[in-house]
Amino acid sequence: MKFKQRVPLLRWSFWRMAASQGNIATLGQVGDGREAAVVEYVLANARKGDILSVLDTIDRFAYTESFLINIGDEKGRLLDAAVRRANPKLALELGTYCGYGALRIAAAAPSAKVYSIEMAPANAVNSRRIWEHAGVGDRITCVVGTLGDGGKTLDALAAEHGFGSGCVDLLFLDHDKNAYLSDLRSIESRGWLHHGTIVVADNVRIPGAPEYRAYMRQQQGRTWRTVEHKTHGEYGSVIPDLVLESEYLGE
Repeated sequence: MKFKQRVPLLRWSFWRMAASQGNIATLGQVGDGREAAVVEYVLANARKGDILSVLDTIDRFAYTESFLINIGDEKGRLLDAAVRRANPKLALELGTYCGYGALRIAAAAPSAKVYSIEMAPANAVNSRRIWEHAGVGDRITCVVGTLGDGGKTLDALAAEHGFGSGCVDLLFLDHDKNAYLSDLRSIESRGWLHHGTIVVADNVRIPGAPEYRAYMRQQQGRTWRTVEHKTHGEYGSVIPDLVLESEYLGE
């Protein structure tokens, strides 16, 4: 569905979000209740068991109610295409937020098992409710933690969820932009990537992940083959952004 609102800079909820970067960094939420509100909006308006209806309803909320920081519809189509190219059996997402990215992965790869890592327990609770309503709660698992916790979350993925050599077919980065590179290298060091693993990174221009982008450029044709997709920020057509899609070539 197309929505008319394409200028987030004219919206109060956008500026409220922009002024709450500290909350987002520490709590994973803007702080005005919009993340809980989108859950109730989905339960009231989306068809139960219909993943596409749920995605459409989240987009409608982000356009007409309160701005959200999930990947959104325009960039989401880039993610969809990358997921279809990867054809994953197992996908890993870093940064769950309201569960939107994991839903898009599950929709584009109907047989995939999706794991999503989220630092904020409240976001995990909200996302699980949305996934259950969409009918994919059995295919998406949210693990509360962060890859920067000294290996605890990585160890849990291995011990409790069976992560092992070459298991990750698709990796989606949409969490702390400063952690993109270090977290990717942590996953790589575990041996969980394989030749052909696809990594999608959102918000590489805004808010920006310069260290990650520089690394992918330096490794072009060596360890990684990267395409930079020029696009726009979430739920708008004014602010430019980049989505990087990288294929792992191996050491």
